[in-house]
This record gives sequence, structure tokens and C-alpha cells, in this order.
Amino acid sequence: MRDEELVGFLQWALPRAGLRWRGFRRVRRQVGRRLSRRLQELGVADLAAYRLLLEACPDPKSDEWRRLARMCRVTISRFYRDRRVWAQLRRHLLPDIVQHAVRAGHEELLFWSAGCASGEEPYTLALAWQHDLAWRWPAIACRIVGTDVDRVVLGRAADGVYDASSLRELPRHWREASFRPEGQSWRIADSLREAVSFVEHDVERAPPLAGADLVLCRNLVFTYLHEAGQRRFLAKLSAQARAESPLVIGCHESLPPNAGFGPHPLGHPIYYRQPSTSAPRGVL
Repeated sequence: MRDEELVGFLQWALPRAGLRWRGFRRVRRQVGRRLSRRLQELGVADLAAYRLLLEACPDPKSDEWRRLARMCRVTISRFYRDRRVWAQLRRHLLPDIVQHAVRAGHEELLFWSAGCASGEEPYTLALAWQHDLAWRWPAIACRIVGTDVDRVVLGRAADGVYDASSLRELPRHWREASFRPEGQSWRIADSLREAVSFVEHDVERAPPLAGADLVLCRNLVFTYLHEAGQRRFLAKLSAQARAESPLVIGCHESLPPNAGFGPHPLGHPIYYRQPSTSAPRGVL
């Protein structure tokens, strides 16, 4: 499959699938490999013929368009991705969320990792909770949910086995305390696996998790979806999340303007849902 052929096809197909080309430029070869396998499954000669097949069923909700959208989901993840962001979460944001819950009389927190892929992000949240916070606030429970549209990667997440390269950015004492070697890989401790639930979920179609105290949606909605899709997601999130719950996006992402979320005092890439009459929670 020639690159110019792939680029032309993606520039035609992605907007029709509710996605945007800009988010796929650097990862198009991975998408191209998946497309090649799909062409073989269908017995289709090339992308031109595949385009004709898609044009024959133009409804983006049809089976083949949905399959195409799933093939375009690129899963790149690792533990403690973007160290600066995790430093902000550990030092300021997570303790602030817990203290707000204590003042409000809540006994449980809900953290949602949207588009969690193989589970590195929600497990990093679980590690932060276990090592930094649980011993300080033993009366507060923490429920962590990782969601993704891909059942295969969710299965890997539930298994909790990772290559060493996925752990390279983790604080050393976390790695030593919470992982054990298994062949050439590393298995996360059972206590961490039990702390995270993994659920199949499509952020484009299903409602967000209700009542989340923290939402991590990094390198998914605001990279791959077009602006209308981003706004739909934010509108649904605004209706479901707790008042002023922080939203963390990718370091290289941005929110569409006037979408109901404003910058958090900690700065980009952390935002909060803008209430009509009150200011954001500050850093305690």
C-alpha cells in the first residue's frame, strides 16, 4: 500500500467517520497495516475498491464504517506518561480532590480513565492512590474505572502483564514494590489489578461515567474526533460529572472554545467544568 494512496483514502474517509486527518498523520502507517489486513479479509483488491464498498453504504453507523472507525483507534500508552502531568496530579490535584470530598462528606471517589488502552493510565492512578494517598485518608475509598472501545486491549489491561519498556518512566520504588518479573515481562500486583475495573465503552456514543471526581481523557477525543464530536463529548461530560470535577487532556491537545470548560489554576492540560455561579476549586 503506497503512502500517497493511504493518505488520500484517509483524507476522504476520516471526516465521514467523524474523525479528523490531523490526528492521524503521524500514526497513519499503523492504520494502514490494519487496513491491509481488512482488505485481505474482504478479498478487496485495493483502497480504491474499498472506497467503493464504503460509498455503497454511506451511513457512518453501518457495520463497515464502524469497523473502519475502530481500525483507526491507535493505542499508544505507557505508565506515568508525561511525568510533569503526573507530578501535578500527585502533588496538588489528587490531594485537593480528596480534601474536597472530605469537606463534602463523601466516602468514595470515582476516577475515570477514558480510552485507557492496555490499562497503563488507570493503573498509574491506582499506584498514585496506593502510595501517596490511601494511607493519609483511610476513610476514603477510591474506585478507578478504565474504559476503551477495543475489547482486545481491555483484555490485556485486565491481565496486567507489561513489557519493561512500558514501565521505564515509573518511579523506581513503585516498580519495585508493585511489579514482579514474569519471563521477559512484568506483572502488576494483584492489589492493583483489583483496584481498577475495565469496561468496554465508546466515548462517541455512550454517555460518560456519571459522578466522576476526575476524568483523564488524553490523546483520544481531542486528537482524533472532529470539533463537533469534541463538543458533544464535553456537553455530555458536563451533564454527568460532579460540579467542577477536573478534566485532564493530552499535553499537545486543546479544547474547542466556549465549550463549558475553563483552565484550572494548575494550568494546561488540566481543565474544570465551569459552573454558572462559582469559581474553580483552588490548589490547597
